[in-house]
Amino acid sequence: QVQLIVSGGGLVQAGGSLRLSCTASELTFSFYAMAWFRQAPGKGLEWVSAIDSGGGRTSNVDSVKGRFTISRDNAKNTLYLQMSSLKPEDTAVYYCAKEVTEVTWGEYDYWGQGTQVTVSS
Repeated sequence: QVQLIVSGGGLVQAGGSLRLSCTASELTFSFYAMAWFRQAPGKGLEWVSAIDSGGGRTSNVDSVKGRFTISRDNAKNTLYLQMSSLKPEDTAVYYCAKEVTEVTWGEYDYWGQGTQVTVSS
């Protein structure tokens, strides 16, 4: 059974950094694009960032451009989200998700369990 295990969340002051990881098992990780989502308190799920299967093409929501970097290590079956210059509005539960194809198509079939990121002002 495919599993996506998310780690790396926590409490950080505004302006600080965190790196999230999403490690996949029972999956040919290098075959699939991946994405990060987040859900802030009282709000809906928001797409944050995506990366294709080879890691050569990435995209980000405007609100995190220049601050967040998505990357992957296919040898380690792991997806990352490096978050810098964090703002209180970045506070949310962050999830990783697996695309159904090698490109960022926008259709996801497996999700990680989520990790809380809290940014204090």
